Amino acid sequence: MAIYSIRDLEKLTGIKAHTIRMWEQRYGIVEPARTPTNIRYYTDDHLRHLFNVAILNRNGVKISKLAKKSPDEVADMSAELTQARGDNNSQIEALTLAMIDLDESAFEVVYSTYVKERGFEQAMMELIYPFLDKLQLLWFTSTVNPVQEKFIIHLIRNKIISAIDQLPTVSAKSGRPTVFIYAAETEPQELPFLYLQYLIRARRIRGIYLGNSVSLSELREICQKVHPDYVYTILQEPIPRQTIQGYVDQASQCIGDGRLLLTGAQLFISPVNLPPAARVLNGLPDTIQFLDELNMGFR
Repeated sequence: MAIYSIRDLEKLTGIKAHTIRMWEQRYGIVEPARTPTNIRYYTDDHLRHLFNVAILNRNGVKISKLAKKSPDEVADMSAELTQARGDNNSQIEALTLAMIDLDESAFEVVYSTYVKERGFEQAMMELIYPFLDKLQLLWFTSTVNPVQEKFIIHLIRNKIISAIDQLPTVSAKSGRPTVFIYAAETEPQELPFLYLQYLIRARRIRGIYLGNSVSLSELREICQKVHPDYVYTILQEPIPRQTIQGYVDQASQCIGDGRLLLTGAQLFISPVNLPPAARVLNGLPDTIQFLDELNMGFR
């Protein structure tokens, strides 16, 4: 059983600590447990109930009404509203709760409903990426267990791969441009690179994901054999024992006649003098615009 402080509840649910205390005192929404030394703490059941209360309250249900309901009744009301309304905040909170409970079926309901209504790309942009932003904050504040994080990342990874597999492959003989995607050795997170592969293939461009932990010597070797039109990478983390400028210069030299496409926080922390064949894309919106224009040019 996990144990939470009131500050943990605040970070996870977004409900201010003083509001939680007021709900406790005025409505008895939750009754914290106490250690033998009389220190207050909260359990998974408290957290789960507060999540559902928060979802309903933000959608207009009064706390006084929820206080008269059992936790199971509140959970049923929350699940029904989340599926019916589909607003982003409620969906993100539902994903967070699914992660905390290690509940794959709850994740599936939220994800599948969103994709059915708005499509995979919008689900990623409007639901999954905002959720990952929240997850990063929770990770930095040590509020979530690493196992919970790995659980939800694994589910999301599988969904992206499944979406990629549903798209037709693009032949090398098609005349369409070839884009290599690779993650440098310092990039721990694979999801953005997999999603980029989806975005590229969805626009009938030949996207080849080289994988993670790709060294510059490996990049040079494969580019000499295949000669891509573009090479795309994300530089989110610092490069050990090397400046970003030095890394960009070396990467540009590795790809031959191709163009180097770059994005990531490191490119905006300090100025980088781009080689002639390199271009910085400002996050996903700029990347999607570039890919759309590239696709239009080959229709």
